[in-house]
Amino acid sequence: MVHPHELNRAYQTARGDLLAERVPTGHWVGELSSSALSTATAASALSIVAKHTEDTGRGEACRELSGRAIEWLAGCQNDDGGFGDTDKSLSNVATTMLVRAAFHLAGAAGEHAELLRRAEGYIAAKGGVSALRRRYGRDRTFAVPILTNCALAGLVPWREVPPLPFEMACLTYGLLRFVRLPVVSYAVPALVAIGQARFFHRRPPNPLTWLVRRLAVGRSLRVLERMQPASGGFLEAIPLTSFVAMSLASAGRADHPTARRGVKFLIESVREDGSWPIDTNLATWNTTLSIQALAAASGNVGALGCLDWLLACQNHEVHPFTQAAPGGWGWSDLSGAVPDADDTAGALLASRALRDSGPARHHPRVDSAAGDGVRWLLGLQNTDGGWPTFCRGWGAMPFDRSGTDLTAHAVRALRAWENLIPDDRIGEAIQRGFDFLAKRQRPDGSWVPLWFGNQWRAGEKNPVYGTARVLLAYRDFGRIHTLPARRGLRWLAANPLPEGGWGDDPRADGPHASTIEETAVAVEALLADLENGEWRPALEAGLRRLVTAVGEGRHRETAPIGFYFARLWYYEKLYPLIFTVSALGQAVRRLCLRSSSQPTRANHGSPETAG
Repeated sequence: MVHPHELNRAYQTARGDLLAERVPTGHWVGELSSSALSTATAASALSIVAKHTEDTGRGEACRELSGRAIEWLAGCQNDDGGFGDTDKSLSNVATTMLVRAAFHLAGAAGEHAELLRRAEGYIAAKGGVSALRRRYGRDRTFAVPILTNCALAGLVPWREVPPLPFEMACLTYGLLRFVRLPVVSYAVPALVAIGQARFFHRRPPNPLTWLVRRLAVGRSLRVLERMQPASGGFLEAIPLTSFVAMSLASAGRADHPTARRGVKFLIESVREDGSWPIDTNLATWNTTLSIQALAAASGNVGALGCLDWLLACQNHEVHPFTQAAPGGWGWSDLSGAVPDADDTAGALLASRALRDSGPARHHPRVDSAAGDGVRWLLGLQNTDGGWPTFCRGWGAMPFDRSGTDLTAHAVRALRAWENLIPDDRIGEAIQRGFDFLAKRQRPDGSWVPLWFGNQWRAGEKNPVYGTARVLLAYRDFGRIHTLPARRGLRWLAANPLPEGGWGDDPRADGPHASTIEETAVAVEALLADLENGEWRPALEAGLRRLVTAVGEGRHRETAPIGFYFARLWYYEKLYPLIFTVSALGQAVRRLCLRSSSQPTRANHGSPETAG
C-alpha cells in the first residue's frame, strides 16, 4: 500500500488545487469542454436568423458569429472525416451531420469543399439518416431536431423529418406524462418549435390534423414563451436553444420574443475562440461535489464561505419549465437550470457537511432548506422505487426513467438528514430505493448509470462509474457486506486495466490507459471494504495510480465521461480533480489515521448475506 506520508502529500496537493479553483464568492464554477455539436447548432441558428433579418444590426452580428464558429469547426475534424462532440470524442454521425449542415447554412460549403467531402464520406459509410435513427431509436428528442437542421440546410428532404405533435404542449404538465410523447420530459420547447417548423415546411396530408395543429400554434407558442428563462437559454443548453431559435426563424418568426431572447443567449454565451460549450456551466453540481469531496477525509469542510450561495440556489417557486414543486436544486445558479434529483441530492449532502462544520447560528435556516429539499426528493420517487431526473412518472424514454446513479445519490441524501427531518416516509423511501438498486444490478455484478458514459465501451455505457456510485450508498448505510455490494466490489476489483487504473481510454498515456475520473471513483468504492483481501490488490494498484498522477501533475487530465440529454458528450475540467480529492480523502481517513495504531488487517471478508 502507498506509504501514509506519500498518500497524505498527494491528498494535500490535490486538495489545495481544488480549493484554488473557487471563485471569489467561495463556490466553484468549473469549465465545460467546447463542443463541436453545440457550436454547429449555434452557427446554424445564427445563419438562419441572419437570413431572415438581413437589413438589421442583429443580422450582421449573427453572420459574424456564425462565421467565427465555422472557422473553429474547420479545425475540429477527426482523421476519419467525422466530428465528435468534443475535441476528445470519437466521431459520431449526429455531430457530423450537424456540422455539415452548419457549413451549408453559413454559405461556407465552397470554401471548405474538401472538409465536407470527407464528412459526407463518413456519414455515408455510417449509413446516413438510417444510422441516425438507429442511434436514437424511439427517442425523437434529438433525431428530429438534427433532421430538421439538415432539412433547413437542404441536405435532407422534409418528408424524412417526422412530425412532432406540438399541440400536446397545450395540455397541462400533469397530463403530458400520460401521453407518452416521442421526446423526453425536458424537451417540450423542441417539441413546440421544431414541430411548428415541420408543420410550416410540410403540410400534414390529413385536413383534421392540419386544423388541430393550426389552431394550436398560438397557444403552444405562449407555452414556449412561459417556459423560457430570463437568460433566454432553455436549460442553459446551447443545442436546445439553437434548435428552438432556428425553427422559429425558419417559419417566419425570427422576431418572435422567444427567438430574440434565444439569439441573445447564444450571442452572450459564445467563447472567445468562437465555440460554445454544451451548457453554460454546472456551478451548483460542481460546488456540491467539491464540498462532498473535501468532507471525505474528516467530515469537516471548514468555513468555505459558500453556504449562503448554495442556499440561494434552491428553487422556491413552482418551476415554469417542468412545473416542479419548490424545494429542489438545479445544476447551476443561472435561470435556465431546472430542479432535478441528482443536484438536489448533492445539495442536501453538501449542506449537511456545511451545517456540521459551521456555527450553530446557521442551523435553523440550513435545516429549513434541507426539510424542503428532502420533501421534494421524496415526492419525486417513482413507483419502481428509483429516482428519475426531473419528473415522476415519465417512463417512455431512457433519459426519463429511474437511474441507478440518481437513486444511490438520493438515498444517501435522505440518510444524511434522516435524524434531523421528522418524516415517516424517509425510511420506506430508502428501502424502496435499495430494492430498486438490487433489481437493476446486472448479472456480472455491475450497475450502469444514466448520466455518465464511456465512449470506448459497448453501448457507450460506464459500469465503472455506475457501480462505484451505487457502492457508496451501500457503504453509507453499513451494507457493504451484503450480497449486492460484494458482487459489485468483486466486479470492480476484477476489471482494472493492466497498469492499475480504470477507464479504458487508449488515447491516454498507455496502450489501454485508465482515466483519472474512473480510477478515482473505483478506488473510493473499494476503500469502503478496505479489509477484504480479495480486492486489496486492485485497490493498492488504483491508489498508486492516483498518487503517481498527482505527483506528475496529471490529476487534472480530463476524459469525455459526461452524458448530457440525448447522449451528448462533454467533459468538465473539475471532475478529475474533485474525484481525486474525494478518493484520496477517503484513503487518508481509512489508512493514515489507523496506520499509527496497527497495520490494516487483510482477510477474506464476512460471509455473504442477502441485501
